[in-house]
Formats: sequence, C-alpha cells, structure tokens
Amino acid sequence: MGDPKAFLTEQRRTPTSRPVMVRLKDWNEVYEPMPADEVSLQASRCMDCGIPFCNNGCPLGNLIPDWNDLVYRSQWHAAIEALHATNNFPEFTGRLCPAPCEAACVAGISTEAVSIKNVELNIIERAWAEGWVEPVIASKKTGKSVAVVGSGPAGLAAAQQLTRAGHAVTVFERADRIGGLLRYGIPEFKMEKWVLDRRLGQMEAEGTTFRTKVYVGGPEDHPDRIPAVDLTDEFDAVVLAGGATDWRDLPVPGRELDGIHQAMEYLPLANRVQEGDLDEPPITAVGKAVVIIGGGDTGADCLGTANRQGARSVHQLEIMPRPPDHRSESTPWPTWPLMMRTASAHEEGVEQLYAVSTSEFVGSDGAVTHLRGHRVDVQFVDGRPSFVPVEGSEFELEAELVLLAMGFTGPETTSVVTELDLEVEGGRVKRDGNWRTSRPGVFTCGDMGRGQSLIVWAIAEGRACAAAVDAELMGSTLLPSPVRPTDRPLT
Repeated sequence: MGDPKAFLTEQRRTPTSRPVMVRLKDWNEVYEPMPADEVSLQASRCMDCGIPFCNNGCPLGNLIPDWNDLVYRSQWHAAIEALHATNNFPEFTGRLCPAPCEAACVAGISTEAVSIKNVELNIIERAWAEGWVEPVIASKKTGKSVAVVGSGPAGLAAAQQLTRAGHAVTVFERADRIGGLLRYGIPEFKMEKWVLDRRLGQMEAEGTTFRTKVYVGGPEDHPDRIPAVDLTDEFDAVVLAGGATDWRDLPVPGRELDGIHQAMEYLPLANRVQEGDLDEPPITAVGKAVVIIGGGDTGADCLGTANRQGARSVHQLEIMPRPPDHRSESTPWPTWPLMMRTASAHEEGVEQLYAVSTSEFVGSDGAVTHLRGHRVDVQFVDGRPSFVPVEGSEFELEAELVLLAMGFTGPETTSVVTELDLEVEGGRVKRDGNWRTSRPGVFTCGDMGRGQSLIVWAIAEGRACAAAVDAELMGSTLLPSPVRPTDRPLT
C-alpha cells in the first residue's frame, strides 16, 4: 500500500451531511461531495493487512485494497477499471449498500474501518464526470435471446452481463419505468433517480432492450398481462428477477381502518411526485401523527419521507431490543456486527421505541386514531426469538398514519411462479447450484430465490446467474460468477 501506517495516523472521515433544516425542505441527496484529496487520504488508511477480509465481506468480491491504493496514488482511471471488474453499478452500492466490507475491514479490529463505501462512490462519480464510463459493446452476437423479468438490481446486473456476452436481452418490467425498488422504493434523498437513468442509458446503448408496463404472468384480467409461457416459447432462456415483494402484514384488531398502509404502498407515491406524475401523494404524512412499525432500512425510508412531507410527529416501533452501541460479543469480527445504527433520517426527528409489540389499532369514523401496544421480553429458544408480553407495560400512541415496514416474506407466488409451476422452498423459488429453477430454461436470481436481502447480494447474484445462463446457452462462459446460490453472508 502507498502508506501502510495511515490507518494509525489518519482518522476515518465520512461525507458531510447537509444541515437537517435545509435538507428537509427538499428531496435532494443528504450528503455533500467529498474533495478528491480527502478521498485519497481516506483511501490511504487501507492497511497492508496481508489477508483482505473485506474481499470476503463483499458478496461481489470487490478488489478493495487494489482500488484504494490506486485512489491514494491518484490513478483514478485505473481505479474505475478495477471497480467495474467486479461491480456493474458502484453508484448504486456506493449510496445504498450497508457496507459489509467495512464490517470485515482488518483495520476495524483495533481502530475505525476504512471508509470503503465512500471511496467506491467517489471513484464511480469521478469516472462519470471524466467520461470514462462508456458502453461496452459485445464483439460478436451469439444469436441467442434471453428474457429478464424484473428490473431491480439483480435483473439489471444479469441483463448487462448477458448483453455484453453477445446475447439479445429484453428486460420486462410491470411498472411504467425501469428500476424496480431502485425507482419506486428508494427515496430521492437516498438516491436521486438521474443516477439510475444515467446507467440505464449506458445499458440501452449497449443493446439491452427494456419493455415497461408488461406484467409477466399477472392476473388474467390485467390489461398489461402476458403469459409467462410466452417467454419460454419465444426466448432461449428466461431469468426471473422479480424480487421478494410479498410484504409481511400485521393481522391485529383494527387493521382494516383507513390510514394504515404498507411501506411499499406509501413510498412509491412519494417518488412519483418527484417524477412529476403527481402533484400531491394520495397517502401523505403532512400534519399527521405518524407511527412506523419496523426498524430496518425501509422504516428509515418511511421516516425520512414522512418528515419531508411535514409530519407533526413520528414514532418508530421495533419489536427487537435496542442493539448495543458497539459491536456485540455475539457477532465478533469479521461478521456483520449486532450494534446500534443510525440512518440520516433518524437525525431528522423521531422517537424510537424498542422491544414493543402492537396489540390493536383504534379508530374513529373508520379511520385510525391510535395504536395500542405493550413492551415485550425477548427470549431465544433454539436460536429463534420469542416475544413475551411484559405485564403492566401497555401504552397508547396517537396514530393518524401507520406505515408497516416489517419486511417481505418472499416472491409473489400467485403470478409467474404459479403459471410456470415452479417449485418453492422456504417461501422462495427453488433453484439448483446453477441458478436453474424446476422448469428447464428458466433461471432465478436476487430476492426471488434468495429472500429479502441487500442490494450488493442482488447484483452479485445477477452477475453469477448471467454466467450460468451464458454457460447453458454456449457450453462455456467467460463471465465471472462471484457467488453461489447457497452462499450466505457472514453472521
């Protein structure tokens, strides 16, 4: 490394966030750009550790020490070449990934981890600014065609890899725009949508075809429906990357009241306002007492959105206990640490309640007005949590808008999965070691086969699935395959 002692002499720094009272007045991204010389200084903290556990912590196998050293030496063009060798979309992961690589950073054993995610983002933004990101055109066409169903990060990664291998790739998306959760799930303040459109422009220039408003295997009466079997007849291979969109509900008394919505009913409407489709969202937090049930990333997205819409108050409820401020002994390095994490949205105003469960919703004139709950004692039996109500801990919260952000149980099994008669295992589409489903010629990757997971896993699975499809169609492949269907993160 250029400066093997920098992790001792230089402190970890991350991008500066815009002041809360400023950013709540717009929907622009929260963080300010970091000067190039500061980024280089942060990259210099990457120590000569011998065994870079960050590579293993990253599902993509990003060559982190390599491009850290290149940035330190101001060799930015070489850095983007090294970064793009393993990651199709570093501008997405640099904004949205929780950075398991940093949790596995060797420097993090005795000091603070290298700010890998920020270096990654600066490499790709420098590359776009310099004009170094250009279409990668296949040297020859294979004559084979592939349909990719779903345009989230897994589908886009698979599509780009297969297009670059010379196949004719068509991406089908049931929404009116490409991007999946990147488009309608991630709020603008986390990733402005021109970032997505910029990369889609490159993919179109490479030859990938995008078809929106096409509901593959949707309900019989849906106007945009096409039978899933049509794709298996028309294309040489089909990749299912529809995600895990079957959301978890909360079946307690009062659930039927107006004003209680799933997060993914709420967030897309806010994004559509920013896209110019709507003047005002049909579901809004303006002037309301908001309660968010779920303490994960989606809950934080709802929080930031509600505060920007002008919520009067926001409470966020989590059934698990509050994590410790520092890495728990139960999750030692280099595993993903159990510890308290704060998103930028939490700085903007919220009261967080941990180890609580909702008992019922109370309303007036058909609309929710209050939430009743109680505290729970979390006990683990055979490694699984059990939630025991704490006697006398009942409470009531004002709640004029309730947002359910409790995660997803798996893919929708009433659409393409049913039509193609695919085997399902553990709520996920079953696949073999080569990403193949139970139906010949049909593959699956991302959350659809993995279950709800991280964007970095989606991209890694898309890349690996593309390699499997290419090998199936051509007999061999030169495409990289960073993960296997059975791989799981360090826990």
